[in-house]
Amino acid sequence: MLASFLTSTPLLSESWRLCDLANTMPSQGFVAEQTGSVGYLAFSGVQLVAGPDPTSARNLEPLVTSAIGLFSPLQHQIDGEEEEGQEPVMVHAGLLRVFLSVYSNPSFQNQMLKILEKSKSIVISGHGIGGTTAGLCALWLLSYLQSISSTISVLCITFGSPLLGNESLSRAILRQGWAGNFCHVVSKHDLVPRLLFAPLAPLTPQLHSLLQFWQLSMTSPHFALLAAKLPDESKAEIFHTVLASLNGLTQAEEGKKVNCGFWPFGNYFFCSEDGAICIDNATSIIKMMHLLLLSSSPSCSIEDHLKYGYYVRKLTLQVLTRTSFPPWELPESSYEAGVALALQSSGIACQDEHVAPPAKACLKLPRRTGRTPNLNCANLAIKLSKIAPYRAEIEWYKASCDQSDDQMGYYDSFKQRGASKRGSKVNMNRLKLARFWDNVINMLENNDLPRDFRRRAKWVNASQFYMLLVEPLDIAEYYRTGMHRKKGHYIRHGRERRYHIFERWWKERPIKEEEQKTRSKFASSTQDTCFWARVEEAKEWLDNVRDESDPRNQARLWSDLDNFARYASELVERKEVSKDVVAKNSSYCLWVRDYEELKSQFVGAPQFPSIMDREVVS
Repeated sequence: MLASFLTSTPLLSESWRLCDLANTMPSQGFVAEQTGSVGYLAFSGVQLVAGPDPTSARNLEPLVTSAIGLFSPLQHQIDGEEEEGQEPVMVHAGLLRVFLSVYSNPSFQNQMLKILEKSKSIVISGHGIGGTTAGLCALWLLSYLQSISSTISVLCITFGSPLLGNESLSRAILRQGWAGNFCHVVSKHDLVPRLLFAPLAPLTPQLHSLLQFWQLSMTSPHFALLAAKLPDESKAEIFHTVLASLNGLTQAEEGKKVNCGFWPFGNYFFCSEDGAICIDNATSIIKMMHLLLLSSSPSCSIEDHLKYGYYVRKLTLQVLTRTSFPPWELPESSYEAGVALALQSSGIACQDEHVAPPAKACLKLPRRTGRTPNLNCANLAIKLSKIAPYRAEIEWYKASCDQSDDQMGYYDSFKQRGASKRGSKVNMNRLKLARFWDNVINMLENNDLPRDFRRRAKWVNASQFYMLLVEPLDIAEYYRTGMHRKKGHYIRHGRERRYHIFERWWKERPIKEEEQKTRSKFASSTQDTCFWARVEEAKEWLDNVRDESDPRNQARLWSDLDNFARYASELVERKEVSKDVVAKNSSYCLWVRDYEELKSQFVGAPQFPSIMDREVVS
């Protein structure tokens, strides 16, 4: 459906026209054009003629260290990543430097400002290395537009682009819901999108000559004649190295997943003389890259990188035609018919016994792994209703703790609970809810849910309500079991990744007018879900300041204590806390008494208005 849509609109043809134009203007690096409310930006594939070959090495580097602030949403994924062994978001170092060089160009900055002022939609494209520059530009633009809550839509279309980054980059893009903003057009035999799957260091001289041939050909077909011709033996060596690497990777995928360094993201638009197919499952993309290359040759794989104009023109005409089946080969269902048509569109002959069966299985792989995202979302809504009793029992427990005669409140009652049946039940419900929400995140990261899932009010509100209700219990259990002595304090060392994700969802939601009104009574749940963890840290600071003899360290501790006291007091004053916070025997109120008593004992200690004198606490 996506392939048919793209070929029936001017998007492909206009994007390629500008890419072709940009390739003939390598000194500028990019071209821009405004068509109505749509802004087009195309990057040249001749970015590094005189520089290092970005495909001759596979060096990845963390995105956060080289582009601070430009890709903040993707970098937040790093901050929230708590799983051991999880790689940071990494991209090809050379390709990132190309983008940063373009980004720092005043001409680029001025052109982007003009496009942003006039456009409702922006299409970014690039051929070859220009495709990776376009991809990084789109990621930067999506990050920027998100930070200013802009409604401008962004679509990135690349032609024969090398891979850009690792699997963590792909996952971060999926978590942001940006995968649908990328369409990578890959011709049937093109070697460039497949190069970085292979170890290329031993082939550096051959790759330099090959890159020179491609880039001179992009600038002008006549210039290609000036490039040194690559011997057939060198072509075959590069081709078979890449093919062998893809073969090893796809074979390993059958059993155990291996880390190949680079990983695809977004939609891949495979085109041939017979049509095009679109795939968004990363495993299927890699398998299809391998299967299509099997039917190629060293010369075809090199020449195909220069034929995207031909494929785009052919696809525009083919959208008006449809392949038919002989009566004796009619598929049994519409799904089988769709798979057969996709197989034909990829240019794989059904009679090819070696390639056709695995290609058909590759096309069916995403369907075989589970239901469609929308069906998964509907099923998840049913499961959400089924866990409502667990949440209701915790709410009832909270209400009973807040009304208890011991005046300890929700947090402290759970933290100091004994072997009561009620406390055990609440703890079990806490774990069941955590499993449900962890499963939601896993499904979202595996692309099993709709791309706009994290923006749907139903799920944003449900996740926020869960966090407000349950995270105080997680904090209580963390300190009750002494985990802070083993791992460190909760906020930096113990907070589950789901809370970082839900917090981001909540911050990105549209703010309603009623949310900005001043509260007239205490909130049903404390709005800072890490409040009790801050209290636990402040308790430790009080103990430390008593024992500290170094005046400088003591002054630092007093500063931390006063900052927290001021912050907590303001929360209480704005009534953004639950009434369990101001319960007479809560950890917070006990801390306030200890803090003010200790402050009065220290000569020269910073003075702070008494919190306990405030009407809201008394």
